[in-house]
Amino acid sequence: MRQMQIETLELPLARPFAISRGTRTAVTVVRVTLEERGFIGRGECTPTAHYQETAQSVAAQLESVRHAVENGMTLDELQRLLPPGSARNALDCALWRLNAALSKQTLWQYLAITPPQSIITAETLSLDSVEKMTHAAKDAVSRGALLLKIKLNGEQILEKVAAIRQAAPNVTLIVDANEAWGGQDLEPLLRQLAAYRIAMVEQPLPAGQDAALADFTHAIPVCADESCHHCGDIAALRDRYEMINIKLDKCGGLTEARAMVALAREQGMRIMVGCMLGSSLAMEAALPVALSAEHVDLDGPIWLAADSSPYLTYNLGRIWL
Repeated sequence: MRQMQIETLELPLARPFAISRGTRTAVTVVRVTLEERGFIGRGECTPTAHYQETAQSVAAQLESVRHAVENGMTLDELQRLLPPGSARNALDCALWRLNAALSKQTLWQYLAITPPQSIITAETLSLDSVEKMTHAAKDAVSRGALLLKIKLNGEQILEKVAAIRQAAPNVTLIVDANEAWGGQDLEPLLRQLAAYRIAMVEQPLPAGQDAALADFTHAIPVCADESCHHCGDIAALRDRYEMINIKLDKCGGLTEARAMVALAREQGMRIMVGCMLGSSLAMEAALPVALSAEHVDLDGPIWLAADSSPYLTYNLGRIWL
């Protein structure tokens, strides 16, 4: 018989992480461990208050399906029993890993995917003053960063981007507004950002208030993050965004993420794979999806004071496998 263990942990950050909605010094994660016939599968999720999630609500969702899980619930059954979100993500990833272990395969082998030697990942520049963000960019470049993700709010947008571009002349830059540009005139702003070779802008307007993105031609690609959680969101976004950001915690795990990749391609939309703050256990589960992405942002573990197994290697702007 299968057994399920649920645990909640607070992971301190090595340094504060700031976005337009606030600053964090620690992240709370929920982990699921499944054991069957001596084989183990584990998954991790990060409950997000912005999506009305807490560690307690996620644990309660998981407890609500304990009987089904321990009596052999399948991945397909899980999709019907839990909605998209963090709880389903942790359990979905644990089931994928358990199924692979029962087959005496790695997750890559079970998915019939040959892993690459490495994957380029963004390194996030936390929201701060122009001077501190420029210093962080210089530090990242000195360590070999290839892709920087600039967290911005509605203040000093061009000043920060200009300073960071000067500090990182040869690095790919993407920008994440986290819904904070509701008061901006976006059409000229995107043209101005294009002059700094910004490769993409993520979620400039609040989710549900982004219809204006369909009213003009974008000078650079715009990516839906908070506006796009699961497959059911994609079709309505085609005239507003060029790209979607797939996060396992939003969509509910690897199963839905793989379906989102297929549907986005059908709709002619490009793909980014992102993450919430979390450990290597959470990031590793997203790597098979990252192979389909134009931009990958799986730098969660480098913000932690201490990582957790399987301890992915981050070096020279890449995750090394």
